[in-house]
Amino acid sequence: MTTTSYSNVTCIEIERQSLLSVKHMITDKYNLLSTWSGVECCEWRGVGCDTRNGHIVKLDLRSSVTLEDLNKKWLEGELSPWLQNLKHLRYLDLSMNNFSGKIPEFFGSFKRLEYLNLSGSCFSEGVVPHHLGNLSRLQVLDLRRFFIFDDGGVNGFQAPTVDDLRWVSSLSSLRYLDLSGIAIGNHIDWFHPVNMLPSLLTLNLAYTSIIIPSTQFVNFTSLNSLDLSDNYINSTIPLWLSNLTGLMHLNLYDNRFHGNIPNLLCNLSSLVHLGLAGNMFSGRVPSNIGLLSRLEYLHLGDNHLSGNIPMISNLVSLDISNNMFSGPISASLGLLSKLKKLDVSGNSLVGVLSETHFTNLMDLIYLDLSLSGLALNFSSRWIPPFQLQVFCASSCSNIVPYFPNWLHTQTHLQSLDLSNSSIRGTLPKWFESILSHTSYLDLSNNQIGGKMPLFHFDTSNRIWDSTLKMNSNKFEGSLAAFPSNVKLLDLSDNLLSGEVPQTDGTMNLTLETVNLSKNRFTGNIPEDLCNLSNIIVLDLSQNRLSGRLPECLGNLSGLLAMDLSNNTIIGVVPSSLGSLTQLLTLHLHNNRLEGNLPLSLQNLTSLVTMDIGYNFLVGDIPFWIGERLLNLRILNLQSNKFTGKIPLQFCQLNALHHLNLAQNNIIGTIPPCFANLSGMITDEGSINYSINNYEENILASIKGNQSCKEDNSSYNHVGKVEAQDEDEDFWLYIGMGAGTHVSLPNGRKDHISMKEVESSYMTSIYINIQGAVSHQSSMSGYAQQELAQQVALTTSLGKLDLTLKLVSAQQEECLKLCVSL
Repeated sequence: MTTTSYSNVTCIEIERQSLLSVKHMITDKYNLLSTWSGVECCEWRGVGCDTRNGHIVKLDLRSSVTLEDLNKKWLEGELSPWLQNLKHLRYLDLSMNNFSGKIPEFFGSFKRLEYLNLSGSCFSEGVVPHHLGNLSRLQVLDLRRFFIFDDGGVNGFQAPTVDDLRWVSSLSSLRYLDLSGIAIGNHIDWFHPVNMLPSLLTLNLAYTSIIIPSTQFVNFTSLNSLDLSDNYINSTIPLWLSNLTGLMHLNLYDNRFHGNIPNLLCNLSSLVHLGLAGNMFSGRVPSNIGLLSRLEYLHLGDNHLSGNIPMISNLVSLDISNNMFSGPISASLGLLSKLKKLDVSGNSLVGVLSETHFTNLMDLIYLDLSLSGLALNFSSRWIPPFQLQVFCASSCSNIVPYFPNWLHTQTHLQSLDLSNSSIRGTLPKWFESILSHTSYLDLSNNQIGGKMPLFHFDTSNRIWDSTLKMNSNKFEGSLAAFPSNVKLLDLSDNLLSGEVPQTDGTMNLTLETVNLSKNRFTGNIPEDLCNLSNIIVLDLSQNRLSGRLPECLGNLSGLLAMDLSNNTIIGVVPSSLGSLTQLLTLHLHNNRLEGNLPLSLQNLTSLVTMDIGYNFLVGDIPFWIGERLLNLRILNLQSNKFTGKIPLQFCQLNALHHLNLAQNNIIGTIPPCFANLSGMITDEGSINYSINNYEENILASIKGNQSCKEDNSSYNHVGKVEAQDEDEDFWLYIGMGAGTHVSLPNGRKDHISMKEVESSYMTSIYINIQGAVSHQSSMSGYAQQELAQQVALTTSLGKLDLTLKLVSAQQEECLKLCVSL
C-alpha cells in the first residue's frame, strides 16, 4: 500500500463512512488498515484525496505480498457495496489480496476511473463483469492471475473467468491491458475487440490459451509491448507482427511456433527484448538480425536452431541454450561489453574459450557453458574482469583436471555447478572463501576426495533454493555436522563413515531433502532427525546403520519419501509410521526387521511404493493393504516369513504395476480376480518418478527375466524354471508378453493352481513351487501337459511361447513348448 497525506484537505463524511464500511467487512489480520480511524480519512493509509474539493480520488489497498516470499499478509473477505459511493475515484488498486466472491459489477460505475488493478486479488467466482466496458476513461486495466512455481508444482491465485471480451472495445482510452493467466480459450474472440484500441501500448495475454488469427493487418500499431507466452500457439510467426513497427518488447516464450525465424522480425528496429525460447523454430537465425541495433535481450533457448551464434553489439542477455548451434564461438564475443548473461548450454559447439573472449565483459554475472561442447583454456594466474553470480559448467570434461584456480576471484557467486566435469583431487583451501553468498552448489559426479568441508549457506538470497549436491565423489571421513541453511542436501555415493551427525536445533530447520545413501555410515539413526519438521525426503539407504527405527520418525508429518533399505536395522516396524499420511514411497527392504506389520500403516493411503522385502516379518499378509492402500503401484513383500493365503482384497489394487510375494510361506490359490488388475496393462519394465530430487526407479525382484535363447517375437519374456540344490524348490516363470510382473509365492505343488488368469492384457506371473521336481528327473510329460492346460485358459493371444529351464546337480537343459491356443 502507499500512504498519501493531505493535511489541508477535509474529508467528505459520506466517503469516510463508506471507507469504514469497507474496513468493517474486510478481515484485517495484520492491522494493515490500523490508521483508518479518526475524522481525516484523507490521511489514512492508501487513501488519496483531491486537494481542491476533498473527494477521495485514490484508493491503494495493494498488499505487500511478494511472489518470492508468499507471507500472505493480505486483506481478506468481501468488498462492501458502500465502496461505490466513492464516485470520484480515478485510481483503484486492490491487487495481491484474498478477496472472495465476484468482481463487483458496480466497478463499472466509476466513470472517472483511469487506473484499475485487480491482479492477484483472488476474486474467484463468476466472470469478469462486462460493466467494466463503461469505464471510457480507463487507461490501465490489470486483471492478471499470478502463479507460484515451487516444489509442489504450479499453484495459481484464484481468478474469475472470461465469457466475452467485446466490452473491451469500449475502453477507448486504454493504454495498458493485462489479462495474463485468465482463461480466455480458443472459442472467445479477443483479437477484434483489442484491435479497436488504437492507443494501446501494452498487451499481455500470457497463459490465456488463446489462438492467433491469420489476418495480415492490425489497428493497434502503437503497441510497444506484446506478451503471448505460454499459450501453446501452434503456428508460424503471424504476418501482422510486421505492422508493429514501434514494438520494443516481444515475448513469444513457450508456444509451438515453428518454421524458420522470419526476416520480418528483423524489420522491427525498435526491439529491445526478443523472447522466442521454448518453441519449435528451426534453421538458422536470420543473418540480418544484426540490424536490430537496439536489441539488448535475445532469448532463443529450447528450439531447434542451428548455424552460427548471433552477435549483436548492444546485447545485455544472450540465451541460445538447448539448440543445435555448432562451430566455434567468435572472438567478437569479447566486444559485447554490456553483456551480463551468456547461456550457450546444451549445444554442439566446438573450439576453445580463452581469456580473450572475456576481456571486455566486465558486467558479466551469469555464465552457463554446461553441455556446450566447449573447452576452456584459462591461465592459472588469470584474474577475470567480471564477478559472476552464476557459473554453470556441468559436463564440461575439459575444464581442468583440478579445481579451476580463477574461481578464487569470484566472491559473489550465488550458484555454482561444476557437476560431471572430471574434476579430481581435493578442494582448494580458498574454496570456502568464495561461498559467502552461495545458496546453490553442485559438484556431483566428479572424483573429488578428501574431507567434506563445512558449509554455511546464505539465507538472504531468495532466487535459489539452498541446495548442496556433493554426491558421487570420493569424499571420506566423518561428517562433523549437517550444513546450515540448506534445503536440499545430497551427499550420497561417497566414502563417508562414522555416525550420522546430530542436527542443530536452529541451523538445520530448513532441511527438506537429506540423502546420505551409498556411504559407510554406522550406528543408530539419530533421534534428533525427528526435529526436522520440514523434511520431505529422507534417504539413508545402503549404509551400515543398525539399531531400531526411532519411534519419533512418525513426527515427520510432511515426509513424502523414506528409504532406509540395505542396512542392518533390527526390531519391529514402529506403529508411529502410520502417522506419515503424506508418504508416497517407503523402502525398508534388506534389513532385519521382524514381527507383524503394524495395523497403523493402513493410514498411508497416499503410498505409491511399499518395499519391505528381505526382512523377517511374520503373520498373514495384511488384507488392509488391498482395502486401504489403493494408490500402490509397487508392492514388494518378497523373502519374509508371511503365511496364509493371498488376500482377495489385493484385487482392489487397480493401480498396481509390480507385485512380489515370492519366498514366503503362502498357501492357497492365485485369486482369479487378479485378471482384473487393470494397472498391469503396461509395457513398462520399471516405474520412474521423482520426489524433490529423490529418484524412484525400481524393478520388482523377479527371477527368470532372461530367456534361454534370443527371441525376437512379441512374447519376449519366456519361462525359466530353476530347481535349487539347497531346498529342492522348483521355480517357474511364465511369460505372456513384455510388461508388468507379478511374483507369487513359495507354496506346495498341491496348493498352487493357475485358474482363470486372463491374459487379455500383457502380464507375467512368477511362481515358486516347492518340491515339484527332484534332482534326478526332468519334468514329466504329465506335468508339462497339466501346466499347459492351466495356463492356456481364456486368452486372446494366438500363441504362447513357454520355455522351461530345468537345473539340477546332474543336468541343465532348455525345453521349449509351443502351445497353440
